[in-house]
Amino acid sequence: MVVMLLDHSRNMFMGFTPKPTDMAVTWPALFMTRWVTHFCAPVFVLLAGVSARLYGRRVDHRTLSRFLLTRGLWLVVLEWTVIHFAMAPDPLYRIAVVQVIWALGWGMVLLGIFCRLPVAVVGWLGLAIVAGHNALPQFGAGDHWLGLMLFGHGQLMWAPGHKLMVVYAIVPWAGVMFAGYGLGELLMRVPDRRVLLRRLGIALVAVFVVLRWTGLYGDPAHWATQRSDVFTLMDFLNTTKYPPSLLYLCMTLGPALLLLAWLDGRTIGPWQRRLMVFGTVPMFFYIIHLYWLRLTSFPIAFARFGPAAMDPPPGPAGVPGFDLWGVYAVFFVSLVVLYFPTRWYAGFKAQRDDWWLRYL
Repeated sequence: MVVMLLDHSRNMFMGFTPKPTDMAVTWPALFMTRWVTHFCAPVFVLLAGVSARLYGRRVDHRTLSRFLLTRGLWLVVLEWTVIHFAMAPDPLYRIAVVQVIWALGWGMVLLGIFCRLPVAVVGWLGLAIVAGHNALPQFGAGDHWLGLMLFGHGQLMWAPGHKLMVVYAIVPWAGVMFAGYGLGELLMRVPDRRVLLRRLGIALVAVFVVLRWTGLYGDPAHWATQRSDVFTLMDFLNTTKYPPSLLYLCMTLGPALLLLAWLDGRTIGPWQRRLMVFGTVPMFFYIIHLYWLRLTSFPIAFARFGPAAMDPPPGPAGVPGFDLWGVYAVFFVSLVVLYFPTRWYAGFKAQRDDWWLRYL
């Protein structure tokens, strides 16, 4: 959650130019600021599947299915309402963007349907999607709107004067969630889950290195020798996130599983407890951090650009255009400011058992 805050601080205060992954214009600090945030979405989605399996061990299939379906549809509604007005504050919906909450929501809906099958079937289906969707023609989407929403990344006109930007495709991310659902079962069955996590992490990293080096399969964007060794390494790590390629997922989930194995069972200190507050109520933090960044960035953009501040891209689009050091300043200030309402809500939620609190 904290690393996600860094990514969105960059988006809303620096903007999307220069592009952090364009080797012609980026530099190491900007590239790594973007690259480290690649870990957020895959870990979110994988652990959502793990959590669903852990919850499913305590309830019957019908209860689990109903919760996943209602929770998933609720996330889709949030994406089109509350989150829309933070990301693209246009009440007329002339432009709408569907991102990670959209993908999480539909992934839960699909898992709510498939969770009635044996866990192994769901897990292997997830692995098959993750490993195989790169083989689909044109990386999945084609020109049809349904193909774009299920597999692709791009724009479509869903009504005259109304544009939809599909950032997170449904099926590849649902595959990650299904794989997490199967992983959740393994974590409960193996005698030492840290050994399992280490082996899986090493295997994913190895697959990434071998396939990326050879270029045989797994990512539509191939790496090339650049003007220096540092830039060559950057290009080697510059895999495709939209939609998530096999190598992108191996590159992120492999180290994440190794980190999880290392953290499992370790003593938690005071700083770690403070950081854990942000993950205790992730949806609450997700919503308030978006509005905080939007409401603080726009006045600065207006002061700098005047009425043109809200001109759509290539205009400022409400972004004040900070340098990278300014982004990090915003990130650290936001982390401190948002800690207090997040801690308050986490305490409030811990003291109540109202059903609606499970959805926020």
